Amino acid sequence: MHFKLIIAFVDHDKTDKIIDAARTEGATGSTVISQARGEGLHCNKTFLGLSIDTPRDVLLLLVEQHLARSILESIAKAGEFNRDDQEGIAFQIDVEDAVGIAHQIQALEATVEKKL
Repeated sequence: MHFKLIIAFVDHDKTDKIIDAARTEGATGSTVISQARGEGLHCNKTFLGLSIDTPRDVLLLLVEQHLARSILESIAKAGEFNRDDQEGIAFQIDVEDAVGIAHQIQALEATVEKKL
């Protein structure tokens, strides 16, 4: 089985909705890193020298390669990424090898067979 790692940078208040959407498309788990900061095309606003940022989360999802594109699209839809340039981004990268996921492979095999 081959895997992709989907990395998403999302507003904190959309994290649960995005994870639910990813699970619906076949993701079997996720890791959330809270309180991330970043800048896009434009600098963040400040007030009296204090940054006005909405908290961001970094979502990491190790997914089976055949499910990766549909999961990525469901993340974009749930996070409303196309609404404007501040909603978030997500991308996938190839994973050469992974360990510690044997318990998830059984569940993934059935899910992948249904999707294909």
